[in-house]
Amino acid sequence: MKKPVIVILAVVLVVAAVAGGALWYESRQNNGLTLYGNVDIRTVNMSFRVGGRLQALQVDEGDAVKAGQTVGEIDRAPYENALMQAKANVAAAQAKYDLTVAGYRDEEIAQAAAAVRQAQAAYDYAQNFYQRQQGLWASRTISANDLENARSSRDQSLASLKSAQDKLNQYHAGNRPQEIEEARAGLEQAQAQLAQSQLDLQDTTLLAPSDGTILTRAVEPGSMLSAGSTVLTLSLTRPVWIRAYVDEKNLGQAQPGRELLLYTDGRPNTPYHGKIGFVSPTAEFTPKTVETPDLRTDLVYRLRIVVTDADDALRQGMPVTVKFTGGAAHE
Repeated sequence: MKKPVIVILAVVLVVAAVAGGALWYESRQNNGLTLYGNVDIRTVNMSFRVGGRLQALQVDEGDAVKAGQTVGEIDRAPYENALMQAKANVAAAQAKYDLTVAGYRDEEIAQAAAAVRQAQAAYDYAQNFYQRQQGLWASRTISANDLENARSSRDQSLASLKSAQDKLNQYHAGNRPQEIEEARAGLEQAQAQLAQSQLDLQDTTLLAPSDGTILTRAVEPGSMLSAGSTVLTLSLTRPVWIRAYVDEKNLGQAQPGRELLLYTDGRPNTPYHGKIGFVSPTAEFTPKTVETPDLRTDLVYRLRIVVTDADDALRQGMPVTVKFTGGAAHE
């Protein structure tokens, strides 16, 4: 009788082991890996690109804003004055450039030609007078000093004639290429200053860069601000990311693109759906804020999970339970 009992017990043990293994395997397949994380807090420190007196803020802490919405303004008066000055500078530089390119007017050229004729007549008279003085000097009718005076007068008239001719040639040739380039550069510089003045005036209005919620209102109207000073802190609402951590032995399950289920305490039976978008290539120590059922001080890898069906119930920093469904990872 002992042998049949032993056989029966052995069969029962084998069946029990097989059933237990099957149940264990099914449990592992159904439950999968569970991680714990938080809705990632992503913020933008909003500031003006220019300084000045804060004139108004249109939002307060907790307000929801849309991308492109006006949330603050700086006093525009100084920048409007600078813009008017820049426009005047452009007009002056444009006029100078046009004048340089156009060259001299016909009236100026005519005046220069008349000056040449006048200088030519003066030279001709001085030359003839000098020649007569030379004849008189040959007959010793005049002194050497009189002859020298006539020569000096002739030379002065010749110098005046050459100067008048050079000026007329300059008027005919117009301005030099270097002068035109200088005028062009002055115009471009004035236009650049105008563009900067227009941009500065535009930057007196602060716009929300994306949809979100105002977390912090750092200053109040009337404050004097320097460029880049934080005025508001905006918490971004889209896209929603989950930050979680996985240890090395389960790292193989965390493949980019794998779909996950995300549970919050507020809706434990209705999960959100997410997809792994990023796995950190470097390990780090487990953050103190991460609660895991196994290890708390081992090296882990950070995951960024993109929530594909996020709604307004998911708030920044909210704790989330991440569950890997059974089966192979989605590539």
